[in-house]
Amino acid sequence: MSVPASQLIDALLEPERVAGFGLGDWEQVIAQARVSLLMVRLATVLEEAGVLDSVPPGPRKHLESIMYLRDCQRRAVRWEVDHLALALKQVEIPLVLLKGAAYEAAALPPGRCRLFSDFDLLVSRDQLQTAEIALMRHGWASAYHDAYDQRYYRTWMHELPPMRHIRRHSIVDVHHNLIPDSARLRPDPEKLLASSVACPGHDNVRVLAGPDMILHSAVHLFHDGEFDHGLRDLFDLRDLVTHFMTGPEAWEQLVQRGYELNLARPLHYSLRYLQQVLNLEVPQASISQLRPAAPGILATKTLDRVFLRGLLPDHATCRDQWTGLSRFFLYVRGHSLRMPLHLLLPHLFRKGMKSMNLLPEPMVTPKMDPLGNRQI
Repeated sequence: MSVPASQLIDALLEPERVAGFGLGDWEQVIAQARVSLLMVRLATVLEEAGVLDSVPPGPRKHLESIMYLRDCQRRAVRWEVDHLALALKQVEIPLVLLKGAAYEAAALPPGRCRLFSDFDLLVSRDQLQTAEIALMRHGWASAYHDAYDQRYYRTWMHELPPMRHIRRHSIVDVHHNLIPDSARLRPDPEKLLASSVACPGHDNVRVLAGPDMILHSAVHLFHDGEFDHGLRDLFDLRDLVTHFMTGPEAWEQLVQRGYELNLARPLHYSLRYLQQVLNLEVPQASISQLRPAAPGILATKTLDRVFLRGLLPDHATCRDQWTGLSRFFLYVRGHSLRMPLHLLLPHLFRKGMKSMNLLPEPMVTPKMDPLGNRQI
C-alpha cells in the first residue's frame, strides 16, 4: 500500500530542486509548511543553500517575513532564559531546559529552524514545589484555574499546569519527568538531570546531554497522540542525530542509553522513520541492537502504514483514503500509552463533553509566544 508524497519534504532535503518550481508548486509547498510549522525551516534551508533569492517574489515575502519573526523570537528567548535562570538560582536549582529553548540556548542546529511558544524545563520531583514558588515570586502564575485541570496535571501528568508571566506573557512548563507517571515507560529523571551539561554563555543554565536530548525528542514524538507537527519534530530529530552521532562510539552510547532509560522502543521508531521518511543513514549495527525493543512483524507493518501517513503534513495534498483513520489511531494510541484505560476513558469522556460545550468552560489564560503575541 503506497502512501502520499510531500513536495515539502523533497524541498527540505534537496533545496536545489526548488529552482524548477512554478507558482503552483510554491503554493503547495508553502501550505504544507504552514500546517507543519516548518515555514522557518524551509526559509532557513533555502537561505543556507543559497537559493532563497531565486524564489519568486510572492512566496519569498512569506519566507523572509518568517525569518524576521524567528530572529526577533530568538532574542526574546535568550532574554527570557536569563530571567528563568535567575529565578531558580535564588533557590539553588539549576535551570535545565528542554526542547526548543534548549536548542536555542545551546546553539544546536534545530534552534535555527524553530519558532517558540513556551519554555520547557526539568527539575527534580522533590524540588518541584520550591521551583513553582520561586517562579511565582518572579511573576509566573498558573494559567489553568479549573479544578479538574489542576488535579489532572498534579496527579497524573509529568509537569505542573502551565505558568504564564503576568507582564511578559511567556509560558513555562515545569516538568519532573519526560512522560506522565501513569505511562507505561518509566525513564528515571534523576539520571537525566545528573547527565545534563552546562550551557556556555548562560549562568545557571543546563541542557540534557546529547543522547538524552535525542531520546527525549524521540519519546515526545512517538509517545504522543498529537501529530500536527510530527514532521517538524522528525526534522528536529534528524538535526540532533546528525549533530551528536559523530561515529560508532556515539551510536553505541545512544543505544545503550536508550535501554538504560527504558526508551529503546521510541528510539527504534525514530531511527526507522528517519530512514524511511527523511532518508537518514543509520548504522546497521544500531538497528540490530534495537531489534529486541521493536514490536512484532505484524505490528511493525501496521505502524509503518500509520506513521508514514501521520508524519506527513496534515494537508489535502498529502492525504489519501487512509489518512484520517491513521491520525485517529495515532491519537488513541498516544493517549493509551500515557494513561491506563480506567483513567483514560473518563478523561476522554470529559474532553468530549467540553468539546460539545456540555461542561462549563474553565478559566484559561490565552497562550502567548515569547514576544507576548496571542497564539491563534
